[in-house]
Amino acid sequence: MLGGDVADAMVEAIVGISVITFQHEWATRPVVGFTLAALGAVVCALGDMFSSPAHGADAVHLARMLVEVGLSRGAHVIVRARARAADRSAATRAALRREAEVAAARRATEREHLATLHDTACATLLMVSQGDDQDWSWLPLRAARDLDALSAMPGFGTESIDLSVLLGCVPEGVGQARVQVKLLVTGPLAIPSGPGLAIFNGVREAVANVARHAGVREAELRAWTEDGAVVVELSDAGRGFAPESVPARRRGISASIVGRMKAVGGSASVASRPGAGTRVQWRWQERPPASPPTDGTRAAGLPGPPGARAQRAAVVRFIRGQLLQGARLAALLISLVAQFTVSLGQLTAHQDVYGPAWAQTSAFICLAAVAATGGAYLLRGRRIPPRVRGWSVGAVLAVSATGAFTLPPERLAGPEDWVFGLIGWHALFLLADLRVRVLAVFLGAHVGLNTLAMFVLGSPTVAESTGMGLSTVSTCGFQFSVGVLLMHLLHDGAPAAGSAAAREEELRTRERIHEGMQRDHKERYRALTATTVPLLAGLGHGVLSPHDDDVRLRCGVEAARMRRLFAESDAVADPLLNELRACVEVAEHQGVTVSLAIRGRRKEVPVEVRRDLIDPVAVVLGHTRTTARVTVVWTPRAVRVSVVGQDFADGRRTGDLVRAHHRASASKVALAKGAHRGSVWVETMWEAPITSGVDLT
Repeated sequence: MLGGDVADAMVEAIVGISVITFQHEWATRPVVGFTLAALGAVVCALGDMFSSPAHGADAVHLARMLVEVGLSRGAHVIVRARARAADRSAATRAALRREAEVAAARRATEREHLATLHDTACATLLMVSQGDDQDWSWLPLRAARDLDALSAMPGFGTESIDLSVLLGCVPEGVGQARVQVKLLVTGPLAIPSGPGLAIFNGVREAVANVARHAGVREAELRAWTEDGAVVVELSDAGRGFAPESVPARRRGISASIVGRMKAVGGSASVASRPGAGTRVQWRWQERPPASPPTDGTRAAGLPGPPGARAQRAAVVRFIRGQLLQGARLAALLISLVAQFTVSLGQLTAHQDVYGPAWAQTSAFICLAAVAATGGAYLLRGRRIPPRVRGWSVGAVLAVSATGAFTLPPERLAGPEDWVFGLIGWHALFLLADLRVRVLAVFLGAHVGLNTLAMFVLGSPTVAESTGMGLSTVSTCGFQFSVGVLLMHLLHDGAPAAGSAAAREEELRTRERIHEGMQRDHKERYRALTATTVPLLAGLGHGVLSPHDDDVRLRCGVEAARMRRLFAESDAVADPLLNELRACVEVAEHQGVTVSLAIRGRRKEVPVEVRRDLIDPVAVVLGHTRTTARVTVVWTPRAVRVSVVGQDFADGRRTGDLVRAHHRASASKVALAKGAHRGSVWVETMWEAPITSGVDLT
């Protein structure tokens, strides 16, 4: 229906939009995008030549098309670069925030667990260590509750204990219900405390069953290792029974023995028949740790980082800001390049058409000033102030009016009109952070001014009106489409990307908190589990008596170890001295007179080394009855901690010193000890490795 220049304009608009969008359709393959653009330009040029052989191809239009293609690719590169910069910056910020949140969560959990230890096990052991001139009837129940509270702490069940020591605390009963248990254990049996307590409680229940049902007062308890598994077996020569005939409501075997072991990954079996006695066997074998889930199922139950919703909103705002910055820079680049290439060429080539020409030149300078003002803010990473933006938008509309009313109506939106296709890009970088309707209103005002000028200055023909319509659709419509996509990206895409990044970061933070807590718990309870669990189990079941001097000494040592553990969390200038004084205070509560001497210049010592330096000293202080002298000596690259305990408790608990020596050796802490006429001397020494970076001078 349409022909001539109007048809050419329509074809050129379709081809121009196509070659521009090719750069985004083939964003990751720029060669393909540029090849398609070149092919489109060649097809357009051939069409011009075949339709108008006398005129040939429109070189200006082809040049403008190639410039637009380059600008489209440049805009994509800028936005992509800003998005990647946003990802890197967000990742860096998230890592810093994650470390802060993990540290805060670990500190909070540490305070909670240390408070639990202080209020339960430590208080109980300290009271037992201080004397026997009171009624201890409350002690078994309290010790059992303390053991339950200690066992409930995360990470506790993975720590190693000696099962042979724990089995020695199995209660035999009293009076007519007493069963004499013969314990046969092959060597130390290291086992995590969780399975160890499950076996202990199962054996306790099985011994009670012997007393109630077997009709005998003797049983044999054996423990050994077999093919990497720990096996415990309790057997008696009693009347026996048929396990399959036990009613379901009787839960002693199904829950207390079999079910408890199944819950910790082990197994238990009962073999018996009437008249042939009973044999109960527990078996536990350590399995390789399961791979952590990758779908977030484990992290779903972990404590989340504080303020997750606020952090998610902050991430969304940051990503949106970075994308907005990139989009504005891209629009500014298009505006400046288009203005100082195509538009400047149009302005200089058609000075004789404008009336007056100085008005068009002034409009060009005004538009350049608007771009320079906006660019000054954008390049410094700042938002354009609302007042500056208001004046800039007004100036752009004034340029639109100047261009429309100083050009003959038949030339509007033609080759001489450099303003019509340029205004929208300036509006885009000025209004990119607002809603799309604001851009629509601006472009509508721009088109309205040109339409008004066309009707005021003359009577447009059908062809001129159609040409104006095509230019409006192809130019302003394209700019509006870009604005819609951009604002959709900012208002919908950015929140989605930010929320996804925040959720991923929240999951990663939960995992780090979980890992940090497990690591803290494992290190914190490493030295306590092997000694505290058997002690509390014995007190809780009446196997150990608080009237026994040896038991009270053991309780004093454990209380000192816990007090030292509490002191680890104190913010002090000299952590080693602070933790050592915590052990000294426990000894003083037990009536021991302790003198403390310090020589040399104090420096920082790693926490794991401090534990192993002090633990043997705590053992000596816990077994000293009258006086003790503690000395700390600092040398340029080493630290020595020594203790001399007078009236040592007959050396009956030298096993504590042996275990302390083994732990100290693991962290390169040397231990020396000696005894003479009731006095014991122990010295621990740690020398900082040259490659460690720790300088004690």
